[in-house]
Amino acid sequence: MDKNTAIVADIQRASLHDGPGIRTTVFFKGCPLSCAWCHNPECIEKAPQTLFYPEKCIGCGLCEKGCYAGARVICGKEMTAEEIFDEILLDKASYAGGGGVTFSGGEPLLYPEILKELIALCKKEGIHTAIETSLFIYNPEILGSVDLVMADFKLWDREKHHKYIGVYNDKIKPHFIMLDLLSVPFIVRTPIIPGINDNPEEISKIRDFIKDFKNILGYELLPYHPLGESKREALGLSLNEFKIPNRAKMEELKKYADL
Repeated sequence: MDKNTAIVADIQRASLHDGPGIRTTVFFKGCPLSCAWCHNPECIEKAPQTLFYPEKCIGCGLCEKGCYAGARVICGKEMTAEEIFDEILLDKASYAGGGGVTFSGGEPLLYPEILKELIALCKKEGIHTAIETSLFIYNPEILGSVDLVMADFKLWDREKHHKYIGVYNDKIKPHFIMLDLLSVPFIVRTPIIPGINDNPEEISKIRDFIKDFKNILGYELLPYHPLGESKREALGLSLNEFKIPNRAKMEELKKYADL
């Protein structure tokens, strides 16, 4: 693979949860983080992977010819910017109400050359662009050229961040400050994981850090959901025991996230 191609895990159409309006979300494979609760675990590794769902296996014995029952799913396709954009254009009519395309993952900033080309192509067609990022990687050229940045601030506590995310947040915090200097609108989001960051102290510290940014549109708390567990199992990874936060806890924490 060279800089002119990217490994794409999926291109999801008619998404309502990855930015404003109806969107097409491009999920890139590869991430420098390894969040314990990741709901896209198939996007952590950069290389293509096989997900195996044994309950779908019909025992036909034709695995090497391709799984007709959907028990073995190959995740990861090498694509050029033009090939990705051709898929995006298929949905252009649905963007009229304020939608567009969202580059997600994984970490899309692992593919700067592809993103530059895709953003330029989208601008020519008048398509709104957004990016979902951990901000572990900072690329002012990319971040400064999209219409919206959605950045995760997962944990304030440095040691917890290393334990559950796989890296320290020493680089991430200053990247938020640098992002605000780009004059691009952005949203900060924190996934709420019971027993880890579902407490006023964590949320208040993040809120206090971001509250005076000039270009922030809002601070969102996202309840954990075990969407990634079936994929973790299909990848042969150990399962987690995180729980979904209840509504009362989310309402309580929102008070501390108010900007």
